[in-house]
Amino acid sequence: MLLENRITAFKTLGDFLSQFSLMKIEKKEGIPFNDLFFDVFEKQIRKAKEFNGWFTEENVLFALENWSILLNSKDLNAWTDNYNLSNSKPKIIAVIMAGNIPMVGFHDFLTVLISGNNIIAKQSSSDKNFMQLIAKYLEHVETEFKGKINFTDGELGKFDAVIATGSNNTARYFDYYFGKYPNIIRQNRNAVAVLTGNESNDELKNLGEDIFRYFGLGCRSIAKIFVPKGYDFDQIFKNIYHYNNLINYKKYENNYTYNKTVYLMSEFQLLENGFFMLKEDHNYSSPIATLFYEYYSDIDTLNQKLELEKDQIQCVVSNLGIESEIDFGETQKPKLDDYADGVDTLRFLENL
Repeated sequence: MLLENRITAFKTLGDFLSQFSLMKIEKKEGIPFNDLFFDVFEKQIRKAKEFNGWFTEENVLFALENWSILLNSKDLNAWTDNYNLSNSKPKIIAVIMAGNIPMVGFHDFLTVLISGNNIIAKQSSSDKNFMQLIAKYLEHVETEFKGKINFTDGELGKFDAVIATGSNNTARYFDYYFGKYPNIIRQNRNAVAVLTGNESNDELKNLGEDIFRYFGLGCRSIAKIFVPKGYDFDQIFKNIYHYNNLINYKKYENNYTYNKTVYLMSEFQLLENGFFMLKEDHNYSSPIATLFYEYYSDIDTLNQKLELEKDQIQCVVSNLGIESEIDFGETQKPKLDDYADGVDTLRFLENL
């Protein structure tokens, strides 16, 4: 199958997904195979929370909408133009997917198929339904995808390379079993923000989006902030208070109550506002409803620290001109070339 056919198929998928947005779900004219897939896809969105209590309709639609924006001919061509993807001998790529946020494995799915390779995917039980529907849709749009996409709940079978995403513990397991194959093995990472105290109210409101989208469960969710000594945390509490309705969501409330109880019993000092806690901590991965913070003395020293500990950091939000920083409110809107853990997945596949 030619690269241009693969790009056209994913562009068509983007058109299909554009019917499902935060603003509304609306069936559009002229979308291929809509009669077969629209209703079943909408039903799956409505039912997602039954399979995974964290997959609210809002968060599912947010994920679908962002992918619909990215899957356009211009961006797909610009992305793939940087690689040689005239793959005459497709490889079988085993992809072990996480399930922490909706469609978290889609970028690996897209990357394997756009590179001309075949995929055998082992999905998390927390996120099993959307990807298989998408695969069926792609097979209708481009029949040459048939046989190139497989899913398994058991043994992976024969494969040539592995892309696996999991926790630090599962990464050790993956490395033991898949170390003899060409591989990308990902571990825990989190996003951080560097604040100065001079951020605008709009920037801090956007910081709330980076913290609370997907309930903070994503690897690109801000789990820690670095602040100067004497920082006024009331700025944050004031600008994120419109997220207070999260406490009405039972799973979030349970985590908030449990973590607060543990902290108080351990006599940790907390700053909190009834639905969210700030805790001084040198670690990078904070629990739900908690944001860690750490003081810094000067930006140069902090930059050195971030460089030394980059293996724990997915991305950095700031307005200070820090290398590879991203804007406030943009952590959950990665581009096609924003590779997890900074490892160029498409280059890895190109070089197999």
